[in-house]
Amino acid sequence: MAVNLDKGQRVDLTKGNPKLTKIMVGLGWDTKKYDGGADFDLDACAFLLDANDKVRDDYDFVFYNNLTHSSGAVQHMGDNLTGADGEAEDDEQIQVDLTKIPANIEKVAFTVTIHEADERKQNFGQVSNAYIRVVDLSSNQEVIRYDLGEDFSLETAVVVGEIYRKSGEWKFNAIGSGFNGGLRALCQNFGVEV
Repeated sequence: MAVNLDKGQRVDLTKGNPKLTKIMVGLGWDTKKYDGGADFDLDACAFLLDANDKVRDDYDFVFYNNLTHSSGAVQHMGDNLTGADGEAEDDEQIQVDLTKIPANIEKVAFTVTIHEADERKQNFGQVSNAYIRVVDLSSNQEVIRYDLGEDFSLETAVVVGEIYRKSGEWKFNAIGSGFNGGLRALCQNFGVEV
């Protein structure tokens, strides 16, 4: 049974479940009806961060133009350009092999941004039912879920959650922190060259 988290809550991933090595991070959302005229294109990304909360280089940024980290630890399963629900519950998915994450990576931050938000006059105030969930790939069981709620208005990017290493174990942190400036602002925050 999945653990439902509130903003700021942290939970162990591997301490009570040492066999948990491969996870799928699913991110989903709905867009509210409005007459802006442009489709929404939300993008999930992962930033592999060192002890300073920065990427080591631009290749530690996994997104629609860099689908797989060089270590093979993090793989983006593809860009959903419309947000329309298909077979999967999630709009976008990222798979993580915890055993392959390089030793000098302390965190993997999972984010969602609105593509061309400024040009399309879109923001997270127009997005509802956003969530992140963690699924154990060996059993296909959801182990963690964090529903973001309606806390955002003008933000165009959100750090949804992160997994982080502590004392040799992996934990999950429900973050829900909004940014203005979209993907560019996130990249600058995490040290990716823009």
